[in-house]
Amino acid sequence: MKIDFAQSAQSTLGVEWELALVDRYNGELVSVADQVLRGLSANHPELQDDDEHPHIKQELLLNTVELVTGICTTVGEAKADLSRSLAAVREITDPMGVELFCAGSHPFSAPKAQQVTDRERYAKLIDRTQWWGRQMVIYGVHVHVGLDSRDKALPVVDGLTNYFPHFQALSASSPFWGGEDTGYASQRSLIFQQLPTAGLPFHFHDWAAYESYVQDMFTTGVIDSVSEIRSDIRPVGNLGTVEMRVCDGLSTLQDVGAVAALTQCLVQEFSEILDAGGTIPTMQPWHIQENKWRAARYGLDAIIILDAAGNERLVTDHLVDVLNRLEPVAAKLGCSSELADVETILKRGAGYQRQREVAAENDGDLRAVVLDMVQQLRA
Repeated sequence: MKIDFAQSAQSTLGVEWELALVDRYNGELVSVADQVLRGLSANHPELQDDDEHPHIKQELLLNTVELVTGICTTVGEAKADLSRSLAAVREITDPMGVELFCAGSHPFSAPKAQQVTDRERYAKLIDRTQWWGRQMVIYGVHVHVGLDSRDKALPVVDGLTNYFPHFQALSASSPFWGGEDTGYASQRSLIFQQLPTAGLPFHFHDWAAYESYVQDMFTTGVIDSVSEIRSDIRPVGNLGTVEMRVCDGLSTLQDVGAVAALTQCLVQEFSEILDAGGTIPTMQPWHIQENKWRAARYGLDAIIILDAAGNERLVTDHLVDVLNRLEPVAAKLGCSSELADVETILKRGAGYQRQREVAAENDGDLRAVVLDMVQQLRA
């Protein structure tokens, strides 16, 4: 099976930000995405004949809208794009008494109570995955970075996989599930991997091996579309990008910019290594899998495996070294301030930590947790 890889300018950027719709007063999820999107069409008559808003999309559940940027050159440009879309959504949701928040999961709303968007592909997903599919009350941030050569795609995916625990720890924001503290920093990452083809990516030696894998998935009926390969990190041939899908939902635009900058800088660094004839080291799959679990369980307190030799280090300590190493890359890409915001997360704490603090301050009332995240996004 031949899979083309579109022409893309190196290190161009696209960001997808999934937002939950909640009641302004009690923080419960509300299934009103259809009304929100209809309201957007009414506010913008030029959209009425289009199937979708170009930057505000429907998702699996009716409690969710997704903001999607255009092709951006800098992280600052991507943040400005998201900010415009956020304002457009608020024009509709504010009069409805609906608020927006983002985290890896909703702390207490019951998954079985959430309505699925009325589309054939979503109905098919739920029919196939059953109970697990109905648990997908989760939210994430996805970052696409353009590559100027198809031959870079799989080595860059391998390189980003080495940093899976760093992104997971920074973004972890789903400690609560069904009203209970799971003991994990990211419940979302463990829930999502239950879907077919989701989870850690496989290693492929070359593009032909990847094409063979995709053909096998079609032949055996696992997928009907390449987009149904839902790996945590994946090449996206029709866009000419690699897509970082690791991150839990992030509560502020500043944090979204931070993980976008870290992704863009790493991809640029890998691209330069490959241009110079170098190679990107890989780790054993069992080390990568263990790192994913440690970051999901312990977040910023995770001790991670760094290399094939099994050397280990606290993820936050290693991240500081990575940020220092990437400073010249960030300067070249124009995202120095956004990359510095990664260190702000390290100093302030990740989303899962704040959620637990707010819950403790409010005698375990998880409504306060949701409303705090609503205010974070407002601020």
